[in-house]
Amino acid sequence: MTPTTENSKTSRANVWQRVSVVAVTHHSRAVIEGCLAGIGDDAEVIVIDNASDDGTPDLVRRLLPHADIHENAVGVGYGAGANQGLAKVTREFALLANPDSRVDTAALERLLDAADAYPDAALLAPCVVDDSGAYEPAHDTELFRRHLLPARTNEVPPDGPCCADYLSGAVVLLRMASFQDIGPFDDAIFLYYEDDDFCMRIRRKGYSSILVPGALVHHGGGGSVRPSAHYRWEKYWHMAWSRLYLEQKYHGPAACAAIAWPNLLRYALKALGNGLSLRRAQAWRDLARLFGTAGYLLRIPASRTVTRARPLHADTEIR
Repeated sequence: MTPTTENSKTSRANVWQRVSVVAVTHHSRAVIEGCLAGIGDDAEVIVIDNASDDGTPDLVRRLLPHADIHENAVGVGYGAGANQGLAKVTREFALLANPDSRVDTAALERLLDAADAYPDAALLAPCVVDDSGAYEPAHDTELFRRHLLPARTNEVPPDGPCCADYLSGAVVLLRMASFQDIGPFDDAIFLYYEDDDFCMRIRRKGYSSILVPGALVHHGGGGSVRPSAHYRWEKYWHMAWSRLYLEQKYHGPAACAAIAWPNLLRYALKALGNGLSLRRAQAWRDLARLFGTAGYLLRIPASRTVTRARPLHADTEIR
């Protein structure tokens, strides 16, 4: 991460003119107004709606008539939806913002200042706090090394900008010139870990990802969709599936199988134990993980935009 010697201060008069805001929505009517409220009038706003049935697109049209809204008849997942939005971007940067996030001009100014100071940065993320003001770590080490680190309790933000292997996708600023080289999100992943995959590809292309603690945004955390039993099933099914997909993508089928088969037994036993103990929420979670793991082993695709899952052989591996 090497700062440029040029003046890195962004013109305060037109920061939103440099940015296209991309939001992927799914049953997000309850939170999208807060997300749109802080966006400047000069921003290009692109909303990709994944088959909401709560009137989310209509509310966006009422609140922001100039927004470019694309409505998917069937949900295509986050990564594929983000790709649809990024294909429409005409500005220097894309600000990918979850519907339950709130970004203001001050935060954008600081992100752009850092982007100008570090031209090798493809992705930049702000400091994220939840609705109570508690710090949510928005950076981490690479997915495959995360289990080696201690629990992140009582963590505080770093004092200044720092490189990170991973940046949370809640709110990120993406340099579009770098994106053309890195390529789109992997649309085989329907939900979860698509940001891990994207960040690993950023590093492999020689770009950096930078956390900018001076930029502060609020994030509702899970408030972008309606909580329900279906939502919990979808969440844990896809978390199990996507984790195995990335293991195979980066380390090959043998490494994937070494995780998948033990997980199959572990989730089955946990679902049974929690069911017998009448811990319904935990049993539902583990049953979803069990089916997600089995789905991957049976080559069931997670994304409806992919007609079949990648087979379990070595040509899917990335080195």
